[in-house]
Amino acid sequence: MSGTGDAPAQVSVELSGGADDAGSVFALLGAAFASDRADGQAPRAAQSGGPTVWSGVFDTARPAGGGPNGSPSLSGPVTASVQGGYVAVDRVVTVLSAAFTVTQEGSASGDQEKDVNLRLQGR
Repeated sequence: MSGTGDAPAQVSVELSGGADDAGSVFALLGAAFASDRADGQAPRAAQSGGPTVWSGVFDTARPAGGGPNGSPSLSGPVTASVQGGYVAVDRVVTVLSAAFTVTQEGSASGDQEKDVNLRLQGR
């Protein structure tokens, strides 16, 4: 995966919440952007029963060419940490905002990257 020009296009997304909900978010992002996640690769809950975080990398410079199958839904809130170049992170947040109610809970900015913490909820 690679970006174009000077703007980094790769975005790292870390999710916590239920495995099915994380799968819905990754499916939505995977339909919009090329990803390191295989098609249909569903998150699975850890056997320990403790908190689990799922991660994926999405290349916003390489659209996947598809759209989500149906309207994604969430059974509960999902927290998302989205990190990458400014434009790339904004593209991911735009896709998430089109499908879910998104509340920004925090952010940190650097020279070329930013990290935003989001709360996603179904509509």
